[in-house]
Amino acid sequence: MALLEKKHAFLSFERRINPAALGYPLMAFISVHVQQQKLGQLAAELSGIPEILEGHGLTGSADLLLRVVALDAEDLFRINGKILACDGVDRTDTALAMSELIPFRVQPLLDRGSQAS
Repeated sequence: MALLEKKHAFLSFERRINPAALGYPLMAFISVHVQQQKLGQLAAELSGIPEILEGHGLTGSADLLLRVVALDAEDLFRINGKILACDGVDRTDTALAMSELIPFRVQPLLDRGSQAS
């Protein structure tokens, strides 16, 4: 355990909280197309939107992938508007999450690592 802690293997406790239990039953993934030179300041601005749970820089057609939660479709529209209002955002594409087929997991990697030893 100490070795894993030293390697920063443990994520924050908040990753275990279900947003639906907090009143945010709608989850969506928003692909964001940005002006590359503004990416640093844009990340800071987007981190100020509480409904954005996480964001990843991407290769490919979109530049960022944001996982967001919302109260309902109207709230998602509001959140998307806040994202579009950020300086450096050109456009967004939104996909609703219909169901979680494979939840976040690490156990298969741990199992694989223990078998290799």
